[in-house]
Amino acid sequence: MPSNGQRGLRSNAWRIAGDLPASFRYAAQGLGYAFLTQRNFRIHVITGVVVFAMATWLQLDLAQMAVLALTVAAVLVLELLNTAIEAVVDLAIGRRYHPLARIAKDCAAAAVLVAAISSLLIALFLLLPPLMLRLGL
Repeated sequence: MPSNGQRGLRSNAWRIAGDLPASFRYAAQGLGYAFLTQRNFRIHVITGVVVFAMATWLQLDLAQMAVLALTVAAVLVLELLNTAIEAVVDLAIGRRYHPLARIAKDCAAAAVLVAAISSLLIALFLLLPPLMLRLGL
């Protein structure tokens, strides 16, 4: 049961956003919620910032930066979807255990893991060669 503060924030959350600015506000609230409450989302955001700082320092070209942007965005999007799926499953089943709920949550988490691993590999492929050159190795 939401607290009075939570209920007041979005008591009409079931309504469709009336205008474009409201849609952006709701999206920003989702990002804020994920950043404040989801440790893994924060880890992915910080990792993305570090990767872009390193890519900028190594002077990667625009195509390589675009690939990095897509891979970081994919991980963040999947982390947001994972959070949404977990919330919907929890809403649907409450505190009860259901094997299908476990499957839904585990598969959503696995999607994030697959994206994170592939993102790491892509970052290594793009960052390691110029880093080795910069370090003279």
